[in-house]
Amino acid sequence: MKSTILNKQRLIECRKRLGITKQEAAKRMELSQPAYLRYESGERTPSIHVIRVMADVLGTSVAYLTNKTDSPTPTCHTIHSETEPELFDFIEMYQNSNNSMQKRLITYIQNFNQTL
Repeated sequence: MKSTILNKQRLIECRKRLGITKQEAAKRMELSQPAYLRYESGERTPSIHVIRVMADVLGTSVAYLTNKTDSPTPTCHTIHSETEPELFDFIEMYQNSNNSMQKRLITYIQNFNQTL
């Protein structure tokens, strides 16, 4: 099985863009500090699961961290019911709505966003 190669420079760039230390990055990713340091130095290659966690924590995509795209914009977001219950409930409500209701919700959010 071919391993996915992490671009350590992009990992560092994303961490710095958030303004967090290596120690804080490791903590947010639920990794030991030595493990995170080995990934950032390029000494070890993380599993795809760990790269997914990194991307989620750093607000980017696996594709960006592995050189498959040059856009750091995330391609998905992970929402946990324990940490973001209101957003989780909203997304669940949206997914369970019909197409007409979904369009109304999107229009409402777009209009609300313009007033900020």
